[in-house]
Amino acid sequence: MQLILDFGNTQQKLALYEGNDLALTRNYPEISKALIARILDEHPGITAAILSSVIHHSEEITALLRQRIQLISLDENTPIPVINKYKSSSTLGKDRLAAAVAGAAAFPGENVLIINAGTALTFDFVNEMGEYLGGSISPGMQMRFNALHTFTDKLPLISYQETVGLLGSDTRTSILSGVVNGIVAEIEGISNGYLEIYPGLKIILSGGDLNYFVNRLKISIFALPNIVINGLQQILSFNVNKTK
Repeated sequence: MQLILDFGNTQQKLALYEGNDLALTRNYPEISKALIARILDEHPGITAAILSSVIHHSEEITALLRQRIQLISLDENTPIPVINKYKSSSTLGKDRLAAAVAGAAAFPGENVLIINAGTALTFDFVNEMGEYLGGSISPGMQMRFNALHTFTDKLPLISYQETVGLLGSDTRTSILSGVVNGIVAEIEGISNGYLEIYPGLKIILSGGDLNYFVNRLKISIFALPNIVINGLQQILSFNVNKTK
């Protein structure tokens, strides 16, 4: 059994894998040393873990994991099962790298575009030779809602609702139309740009906002939830197998 820890800016995720099957996934505001110790005690079959963190977490967590099991702390020097050709690998988001690994594994030997709709809207491309080349980053849905409210005097802070028309009839529905339809147009436009260069491209959509957009898109996509967690598990397995 493998333990996956993903410490992000807004939430922290914990997952357990039995082989390649996701057995458990949970989100927390903060994951403590005590929680990890309890998970290890409750699941004595855990033999290895990967920790991906973009925050300053307690060193006690790292020490506990290293004491109890094999630990991979993901950074730019961690071996990965794709060729990373990003020019500034030290600044590459760990979530983007993990998503690229999972996308390449989902469609080996093919050109793959991985779209992650979460805090940020990211596009990451892996070519048919398994080379990660990069992509693009723009604000995610809630970030766009927050920005319109924060950087103006009178626009309200709103959140997603199911009914979103093209023509907003008041300020609230105009913001909804602009943000949601804008993201749909961005996803379709960028995807079609890649398709012109790479016919037959496989397009994956994932992220916390996946369900808000999956049925609005008029392009062929593969919806794969938990792609970052899945990619982290594949990186962990890749490193565990190297040591055997």
